Amino acid sequence: MNEQSITGLWVYLSTRPLLGLTMTLVAYGIAWRIHQRLRGHPLANPVLMAVALLVLVLTLTDTPYPRYFDGAQFVHFLLGPATVALAIPLYRQFKRMRAMALPLGVTLLLGCTVAITSAWIVGAWLGADERTLISLAPKSVTTPIAMAVAEALGGLPSLTAALVIATGILGAMTAQGLFRLMRIQDRSAQGFAIGIAAHGIGTARAFQLSPEAGAFAALAMAANGLLTAVLAPWLVPMLKHWIGH
Repeated sequence: MNEQSITGLWVYLSTRPLLGLTMTLVAYGIAWRIHQRLRGHPLANPVLMAVALLVLVLTLTDTPYPRYFDGAQFVHFLLGPATVALAIPLYRQFKRMRAMALPLGVTLLLGCTVAITSAWIVGAWLGADERTLISLAPKSVTTPIAMAVAEALGGLPSLTAALVIATGILGAMTAQGLFRLMRIQDRSAQGFAIGIAAHGIGTARAFQLSPEAGAFAALAMAANGLLTAVLAPWLVPMLKHWIGH
């Protein structure tokens, strides 16, 4: 097949909606194989590698993102059923979660407050403007909630989405090393910490550690999203007053 034929084939395929879906699945499949070859090393994060591959392909082929998303939206749609399916591991760990309700509640409140406050402090220290700081504040919750919170407070939802993904990938890559450094061995504590700090991507990593860690991460992810939506509108104005930008 000559270069002209390849170019013609790509022009044809690029107009098909399922191309985006195929590219996504292939990219993640390659990333997952690399992750397995490296024996699950946390730095070889399959989400990060898949994103890098997709960005490279879209850039080299000059494919507009809306055209890619015409097919990739099917994966996006499945996020809903996947989130609902988290109810199964939550149900299996329900008795233990109920017994640990008080420490989990205190940890959730502290984790949510620290996530918002630390993001604001670091951003202000680096010279970010107010709109960027608002966009940064909900970085530790799942993307739809974070974007809604940022937009309601006057931030940039698109910037928040990028920051949320970066936070999740970073959390998934570094969590296991931090647990080892801090000698945290309890799987429920590990999972709850990942869920608060690194939302869905961190939760996926927690399930790789153990079903127990995954269940507690799922609980933390959901609860932190709800608490952030309630707490951020109160906390952000205080941070503006106390710290500024």
